[in-house]
Amino acid sequence: MLNGKTILITGGTGSFGNAFTEYVLTHYTPEKIVIYSRDEFKQFHMANKFRKYGDKLRFFIGDVRDRERLYRAFDGIDFVVHAAALKQVPACEYNPMEAVKTNINGAMNIVDAALDCGVRRVVALSTDKAVNPINLYGGTKLVSDKLFIAANAYSGRKDVCFSIVRYGNVAGSRGSVIPFFQELAAKGKKELPITDYRMTRFWISLDEGVRLVIKALSEAKGGETFISKIPSFKITDLAQAVLPGCEMPEVGIREGEKLHEVMVTREDSLMTYEYEKHFIVYPHFDWWDAGKIQAGGKRVEPGFEYSSEDNTDWLDVQGIQELLKETRIH
Repeated sequence: MLNGKTILITGGTGSFGNAFTEYVLTHYTPEKIVIYSRDEFKQFHMANKFRKYGDKLRFFIGDVRDRERLYRAFDGIDFVVHAAALKQVPACEYNPMEAVKTNINGAMNIVDAALDCGVRRVVALSTDKAVNPINLYGGTKLVSDKLFIAANAYSGRKDVCFSIVRYGNVAGSRGSVIPFFQELAAKGKKELPITDYRMTRFWISLDEGVRLVIKALSEAKGGETFISKIPSFKITDLAQAVLPGCEMPEVGIREGEKLHEVMVTREDSLMTYEYEKHFIVYPHFDWWDAGKIQAGGKRVEPGFEYSSEDNTDWLDVQGIQELLKETRIH
């Protein structure tokens, strides 16, 4: 599916961009992959990392806020994966206008550039924080999701579709608590602070996130939100997996933080189908053709919610320890 195609990744020097690039170059033979990002130093390191692939990679310095630069970068591109965003909750709260410029205005720029430059497929990375958002980051990502879904109504006769993949913090990522716990344990600490003993999270690896994007690029008809079926874990069990027998003082939940991750809301259940390894939330608009619903799925019951609190698949301490052995810190 990606063989002979040109692919552009916004925010491509991040952990996802590196993993996605490695996966595509290992499993496909694309014509080229364009890394679009603001950080020339990270681009330098990434170019060295993938040096053996020669001219398969191109590097564009640019910001998703820069409409003209996006138009230049999108020229000749078949597929776009939109991973660029301001993601840190406290930073977005303190710099709300900057978050809006990147996460919302940037999304509008990408939609316009994709429609005008002949791009065939766009997959945007979403987050659990866009579901019933309680912080600015989640609010901007909710708007971004809506923009990409609605973009399908403007495609007309063009062979282009926009879709979304949604997942929470990737295990071992900078936004994950795992590196924080491991750092404390490495320093010889005997206790790991817990924000709230009731807290639960989904577990998704970076590789699983990459495969979900590949699925969306392969299967989307336009407007779908793809969500992996993944296990849940308790934060207290994670602490015991990292440092068995540790004390776990409860320090209180942080501003803008949720007790549980929700990927599918009760309201979304009316248009959500369950498949063997994932869910798809389909659009609910006049322009959506119900004939595009993929075969093999079952419509979930009205009122269904996919939450880390009520999941049917759970990791215990031992299961978490096994996965930690495979987890890359990035």
